[in-house]
Amino acid sequence: MTPAPFLLRGVAILGLAVTLGACNTSSGPETTGSIGPARTADSAAASARRDLDGLAEAYKANPGDARTAFRYARALRATDQITQASAVLQQAALRNPRDTVILGAYGKSLVEAGRYREALEVLSNAHTPANPDWRILSAEGSASAQMGDQARAQGFYEAALKIRPNEPSLLSNLGLSYALSRDLDRAEETLRQAAAQPGADAKVRANLALVLGLKGRYDEAETVLRQDMGQQEAAANVAALRRLAASPNKFKDGLARAQRG
Repeated sequence: MTPAPFLLRGVAILGLAVTLGACNTSSGPETTGSIGPARTADSAAASARRDLDGLAEAYKANPGDARTAFRYARALRATDQITQASAVLQQAALRNPRDTVILGAYGKSLVEAGRYREALEVLSNAHTPANPDWRILSAEGSASAQMGDQARAQGFYEAALKIRPNEPSLLSNLGLSYALSRDLDRAEETLRQAAAQPGADAKVRANLALVLGLKGRYDEAETVLRQDMGQQEAAANVAALRRLAASPNKFKDGLARAQRG
């Protein structure tokens, strides 16, 4: 991988890798999100490739089984078969219309596919006001942000943060929503808070650097990026930020990609 695309690639994957794919440490099938302990993307993909054929056979034998469909769709997604994963989840949702795990996974897949209005309809049925799920609220926020309704998106993220205080992925996406609302000071404050959390990763810091670039503070952006890369690579990414800053529409697109992944 060449140095320059690092930031843009990291920004582009943030939306679903974090807001929609946040791992759950519970191993029970009733949870929304990943089943089992968190793993790196590479190890998850390798495991998915090993399991894919067996899961395909199990799904073919019993397509109405929600847990099999969920695991099969997760393996498809881990191997970049996004459209196929969404189709499996759609059929599972039709067969199991009250299964909130399936509805949540299907709604997230719709966000990933860019079908935001449909996603909001599905996600609204994936949890209840009496028992809200912060991951679903986050997905609803991402869908709303992509539709340009930043006030609604921020409401979803803030509600999710009441359940999961200081969750870096939520803070990061809230900060990006502020940036899309042109409130760059609040965006920076929120992203700095996200980056300060123990669970913050390189994608969160890349988003902070992106907002610092929006504000023209390239030296600070480079300092942030050097937490995760060498000096030469960080400098190359700052150069990419400068090019983006010269084209406001592209910078706005970059922020929007960060929201959806």
